[in-house]
Order: sequence, then C-alpha cells, then structure tokens
Amino acid sequence: MKVIVQEAEFDPWKAVSEYQAEHLAEGKHGGSVTFIGTMRDFNDGVDGISNMYLDHYPGMTEKHIERVCQEALKQWDVMDALVVHRVGAIEPNDAIVLVAVWSAHRAMAFDACRFVINDLKHRAPFWKREATEEGERWVEGNSVDAVADQYSNAKKAG
Repeated sequence: MKVIVQEAEFDPWKAVSEYQAEHLAEGKHGGSVTFIGTMRDFNDGVDGISNMYLDHYPGMTEKHIERVCQEALKQWDVMDALVVHRVGAIEPNDAIVLVAVWSAHRAMAFDACRFVINDLKHRAPFWKREATEEGERWVEGNSVDAVADQYSNAKKAG
C-alpha cells in the first residue's frame, strides 16, 4: 500500500502502471479498479470556477488516508492499494486524486475503491478554496453523491 500527497501534477495512468509493475506479482490479481477525480469548472450550482487551492494538514492527512486504506485491506480481500492526492493550486481538468485497488476478483476491488474514495470525499482533512467570478470562497462540504450514499446505505443494511 502506498499513499502520496503532493503539490506536483501527476499522470494517474502512469502512476498505476508503474506501481503495478513494481509492487504486484504478475498473474496474481484478476481485477484492478481505478478512480481518478479531476477538477471541474463548476461546483454546488456555481459555474465559472477558474481554479482552486486544496489545503491539508501535513502528516495528519497522510496518516488518515493510510488508516482508511488499511481498513479497506482488512474489510475486503484485496491485495494492494495506491492513493495519490494533489494539494495546492489546481486547475480544471487537473487530476486531483487517484485511488487504485488490486484484488483477485473485481467485486472486492470495486467495493474497496468505493470505500476509500468516499472516505476521502467526506472525512479526510482537506480544505478547498475556489476562485469564482465573484471572488474566492471556502467550500464547507463536498457535493452530495446520491448514488454513493444509496450504495453505502444498502451495504450497511446488508
């Protein structure tokens, strides 16, 4: 498992390919699920967002993400996980986050990947400031993903 929090831009596909080649034995994983989150130029009904600044608490953020990945590795039968998360100045279309999970079977990889990204969206210690046409604003929460919430509730009801 590896967690990287960085200001530098990154190529998510290259990160997945390199990590897989270096850390996973050939022929052992039957499924890999990758989520890549990118910055969009709208949020919560506001268009024209030209950029954002994503702040974090160094050390605490990485430890939080590592704990979430460890939870996923324990809860589902997955082999490995990689998370790369940007901080600092970000523009539309930039990759913000990569979550990649490898497993012998796809269902476990999907569930673990969904678990990690949902935690990052709702609990990880990041603070977002967006630049809009009206000026800058701090975003108090992440946008609601009704499908993810519906899925989480169904899993809990079990």
